[in-house]
Parts: sequence; structure tokens; C-alpha cells
Amino acid sequence: MPLVEVTLAEGRTPAQIRTLMHELHAAVVRAIDAAPPSVRVIVREVPPAHWSAGDVTLAERRGPGPASP
Repeated sequence: MPLVEVTLAEGRTPAQIRTLMHELHAAVVRAIDAAPPSVRVIVREVPPAHWSAGDVTLAERRGPGPASP
């Protein structure tokens, strides 16, 4: 049973996530001739403040957000 796991920073629409899941599923079916019902896809979304590279978070790279009231 193939399992594909993807971790993304938050910020995509539900439609974008659904399209990604569909395309990954189709790619696994094509690439390894997997039975479609056996393919599992998990997408995890992480807050930008919880993801860093080079000791800089994605939130920091994106700059300040909207001002707080």
C-alpha cells in the first residue's frame, strides 16, 4: 500500500491541496502500477512560524504581517 506524505507551509487554498492530492495519487498509480484504492496521500500543513531554514522562519522571510489592532 503506497503512502505519500507531503509537508507544506500553510497558505494554500483547499482547492490547491485537493489538486495536489489528486495529482500525487495519479502519479503513484502511473509510476508503479498501484491499484488506485491502495494509494494513500497525507498532506500536513505547518504554520510558517514553525518552519525554518538557515535559522530563519518562513514567517520571518515573508516579513511583517498585517498590523494588530
